[in-house]
Amino acid sequence: MRGRRDVPQDGVRRNEMIRAREVRVIGIDGEQLGILGRNEAIAIAREHGCDLVEVASTSEPPVCRVMDYGKFKYEQQKKKAEAKKRQSVVQIKEIKVRPKTDDHDYETKLRHIRRFLEDGDRCKVTVFFRGREIVHKDRGADILDRITADLQDVAKVEQEARAEGRTLQMLLVPKK
Repeated sequence: MRGRRDVPQDGVRRNEMIRAREVRVIGIDGEQLGILGRNEAIAIAREHGCDLVEVASTSEPPVCRVMDYGKFKYEQQKKKAEAKKRQSVVQIKEIKVRPKTDDHDYETKLRHIRRFLEDGDRCKVTVFFRGREIVHKDRGADILDRITADLQDVAKVEQEARAEGRTLQMLLVPKK
Protein backbone atom coordinates (compact mmCIF):
# COMPACT_ATOMS: atom_id res chain seq x y z
CA MET A 1 0.00 0.00 0.00
CA ARG A 2 1.37 3.39 -1.03
CA GLY A 3 0.06 5.69 1.68
CA ARG A 4 -1.83 8.84 0.70
CA ARG A 5 -3.54 8.67 -2.68
CA ASP A 6 -2.94 12.26 -3.75
CA VAL A 7 0.87 12.16 -3.48
CA PRO A 8 2.69 9.97 -6.03
CA GLN A 9 5.74 7.88 -5.12
CA ASP A 10 8.21 10.48 -6.40
CA GLY A 11 6.56 13.14 -4.19
CA VAL A 12 5.71 15.58 -7.01
CA ARG A 13 2.07 16.41 -7.70
CA ARG A 14 1.11 16.99 -11.33
CA ASN A 15 -2.04 17.59 -13.34
CA GLU A 16 -5.14 16.21 -11.54
CA MET A 17 -3.15 15.36 -8.40
CA ILE A 18 -2.81 19.08 -7.58
CA ARG A 19 -5.30 19.83 -4.77
CA ALA A 20 -5.50 23.63 -4.81
CA ARG A 21 -8.37 25.35 -6.62
CA GLU A 22 -6.18 28.23 -7.76
CA VAL A 23 -2.50 28.07 -8.67
CA ARG A 24 0.18 30.56 -9.73
CA VAL A 25 1.28 29.35 -13.17
CA ILE A 26 4.71 29.69 -14.76
CA GLY A 27 4.65 29.12 -18.51
CA ILE A 28 6.78 26.83 -20.62
CA ASP A 29 9.36 29.59 -21.30
CA GLY A 30 9.49 30.71 -17.65
CA GLU A 31 7.06 33.63 -18.01
CA GLN A 32 4.42 34.32 -15.34
CA LEU A 33 0.91 33.48 -16.54
CA GLY A 34 -0.67 34.65 -13.29
CA ILE A 35 -3.10 33.04 -10.88
CA LEU A 36 -5.45 30.67 -12.69
CA GLY A 37 -7.94 27.99 -11.74
CA ARG A 38 -6.49 24.48 -11.57
CA ASN A 39 -8.51 23.12 -14.48
CA GLU A 40 -7.73 26.15 -16.65
CA ALA A 41 -4.00 25.74 -15.91
CA ILE A 42 -4.16 22.03 -16.76
CA ALA A 43 -5.89 22.90 -20.05
CA ILE A 44 -3.09 25.36 -20.92
CA ALA A 45 -0.48 22.70 -20.14
CA ARG A 46 -2.30 20.14 -22.33
CA GLU A 47 -2.43 22.66 -25.23
CA HIS A 48 1.35 22.72 -25.17
CA GLY A 49 1.50 18.92 -24.86
CA CYS A 50 2.99 19.21 -21.37
CA ASP A 51 2.13 18.61 -17.71
CA LEU A 52 1.27 21.02 -14.94
CA VAL A 53 3.79 20.31 -12.16
CA GLU A 54 3.56 21.69 -8.62
CA VAL A 55 6.97 23.19 -7.77
CA ALA A 56 6.18 25.07 -4.52
CA SER A 57 3.28 23.52 -2.64
CA THR A 58 3.71 25.56 0.57
CA SER A 59 3.26 29.02 -0.98
CA GLU A 60 -0.19 30.61 -1.17
CA PRO A 61 -1.42 29.92 -3.85
CA PRO A 62 0.83 26.97 -4.82
CA VAL A 63 3.25 27.60 -7.70
CA CYS A 64 2.94 25.29 -10.68
CA ARG A 65 5.02 25.11 -13.83
CA VAL A 66 4.06 23.99 -17.34
CA MET A 67 6.73 21.46 -18.39
CA ASP A 68 7.31 18.10 -19.99
CA TYR A 69 7.56 16.12 -16.76
CA GLY A 70 9.00 12.98 -18.35
CA LYS A 71 11.80 14.98 -19.97
CA PHE A 72 12.42 16.89 -16.71
CA LYS A 73 12.66 13.67 -14.72
CA TYR A 74 15.04 12.17 -17.30
CA GLU A 75 17.32 15.23 -17.17
CA GLN A 76 17.37 15.15 -13.36
CA GLN A 77 18.37 11.48 -13.49
CA LYS A 78 21.17 12.27 -15.97
CA LYS A 79 22.47 15.12 -13.77
CA LYS A 80 22.49 12.82 -10.74
CA ALA A 81 24.39 10.13 -12.66
CA GLU A 82 26.92 12.68 -13.94
CA ALA A 83 27.51 14.06 -10.43
CA LYS A 84 28.00 10.53 -9.09
CA LYS A 85 30.50 9.78 -11.86
CA ARG A 86 32.53 12.92 -11.07
CA GLN A 87 32.75 12.38 -7.31
CA SER A 88 35.81 10.62 -6.00
CA VAL A 89 35.43 8.21 -3.13
CA VAL A 90 38.21 8.43 -0.57
CA GLN A 91 38.58 5.33 1.52
CA ILE A 92 40.35 4.82 4.81
CA LYS A 93 42.71 1.87 4.62
CA GLU A 94 44.01 0.36 7.82
CA ILE A 95 47.39 -1.19 8.53
CA LYS A 96 47.95 -3.03 11.81
CA VAL A 97 51.35 -3.48 13.38
CA ARG A 98 52.59 -4.87 16.68
CA PRO A 99 55.27 -3.40 18.96
CA LYS A 100 57.51 -6.39 18.15
CA THR A 101 57.13 -6.11 14.35
CA ASP A 102 60.41 -7.08 12.64
CA ASP A 103 62.24 -4.89 10.10
CA HIS A 104 61.21 -6.89 7.02
CA ASP A 105 57.54 -6.89 8.01
CA TYR A 106 57.81 -3.20 8.83
CA GLU A 107 59.20 -2.45 5.33
CA THR A 108 56.39 -4.45 3.69
CA LYS A 109 53.72 -2.60 5.67
CA LEU A 110 55.44 0.70 4.86
CA ARG A 111 55.24 -0.12 1.12
CA HIS A 112 51.52 -0.87 1.50
CA ILE A 113 50.92 2.43 3.30
CA ARG A 114 52.88 4.31 0.61
CA ARG A 115 50.80 2.66 -2.14
CA PHE A 116 47.51 3.53 -0.38
CA LEU A 117 48.58 7.15 0.02
CA GLU A 118 49.74 7.43 -3.61
CA ASP A 119 46.33 6.11 -4.71
CA GLY A 120 44.77 9.02 -2.81
CA ASP A 121 43.37 7.04 0.11
CA ARG A 122 43.77 7.87 3.79
CA CYS A 123 45.58 5.36 5.93
CA LYS A 124 44.97 4.54 9.56
CA VAL A 125 47.98 2.95 11.24
CA THR A 126 47.12 0.93 14.33
CA VAL A 127 49.61 -0.54 16.80
CA PHE A 128 47.85 -3.14 18.90
CA PHE A 129 49.17 -4.59 22.12
CA ARG A 130 48.62 -8.08 23.51
CA GLY A 131 48.95 -9.10 27.11
CA ARG A 132 51.86 -7.48 28.94
CA GLU A 133 52.94 -5.53 25.82
CA ILE A 134 50.61 -2.74 26.96
CA VAL A 135 53.25 -1.78 29.54
CA HIS A 136 55.56 -0.71 26.69
CA LYS A 137 53.42 1.90 24.93
CA ASP A 138 56.61 3.80 24.17
CA ARG A 139 57.59 1.08 21.65
CA GLY A 140 54.29 1.57 19.82
CA ALA A 141 54.81 5.33 19.78
CA ASP A 142 58.34 4.78 18.42
CA ILE A 143 56.96 2.69 15.55
CA LEU A 144 54.40 5.38 14.67
CA ASP A 145 57.11 8.08 14.80
CA ARG A 146 59.31 5.96 12.55
CA ILE A 147 56.44 5.50 10.04
CA THR A 148 55.81 9.26 10.06
CA ALA A 149 59.50 9.98 9.43
CA ASP A 150 59.78 7.36 6.64
CA LEU A 151 56.67 8.65 4.83
CA GLN A 152 57.11 12.40 5.28
CA ASP A 153 57.64 12.81 1.49
CA VAL A 154 54.16 11.43 0.61
CA ALA A 155 52.08 11.81 3.79
CA LYS A 156 51.16 14.21 6.51
CA VAL A 157 49.66 13.31 9.87
CA GLU A 158 46.01 14.29 10.10
CA GLN A 159 45.42 12.76 13.51
CA GLU A 160 48.28 12.41 15.96
CA ALA A 161 48.91 9.10 17.70
CA ARG A 162 46.35 8.50 20.42
CA ALA A 163 45.74 5.60 22.75
CA GLU A 164 42.40 3.83 22.70
CA GLY A 165 42.17 0.77 24.92
CA ARG A 166 44.82 -1.72 23.81
CA THR A 167 45.60 0.17 20.60
CA LEU A 168 47.56 3.22 19.52
CA GLN A 169 46.22 4.88 16.34
CA MET A 170 47.33 7.53 13.89
CA LEU A 171 45.72 8.79 10.66
CA LEU A 172 47.82 9.69 7.61
CA VAL A 173 46.61 11.61 4.56
CA PRO A 174 48.36 12.10 1.21
CA LYS A 175 50.32 15.32 0.69
CA LYS A 176 49.00 17.44 -2.12
